[in-house]
Amino acid sequence: MVEFTTILEGLEVAMRIGIHPHEVAPQRVRLSVWMTVVYDEPVRDDRIESVLDYDFVRTGVLALADARHFALQETLCEAVAALCLGDPRVREVRVRSTKVDVYPDAAIGCEIVRGR
Repeated sequence: MVEFTTILEGLEVAMRIGIHPHEVAPQRVRLSVWMTVVYDEPVRDDRIESVLDYDFVRTGVLALADARHFALQETLCEAVAALCLGDPRVREVRVRSTKVDVYPDAAIGCEIVRGR
C-alpha cells in the first residue's frame, strides 16, 4: 500500500453561514482539506485515472455552499469530511474552515479530523 496526502488549500467560498441575524447574507469562508489517500500500489503512470481527482472536493464544496445555510462551522466541516470520505481510497480527512470577515482584527475557524 502507498499513502499520499492530497491537499486543497485556501479555497475561498461566499456562503451563508452563522447564527447571527447579520449572517443571513453570504460571507467569505476559507476552507482547507487534507486527505490521506491510500493506493494498492505505487503510482507508476502519469494519468489522473490512477489517482484521486481532487476536483470532486472543490466541486462538492461549492455545491454545499450553494445548497444551504450552515448555522455552524462544525457542521460545515462535517459535511465536507463526509464528502471526502465518500471516496473509499480516502482513509482520513482533516477539514479547516475559517470565517475571515467576522472580526476586523481576527478570523475565526474550526478544524476536524475524521477517518474510517
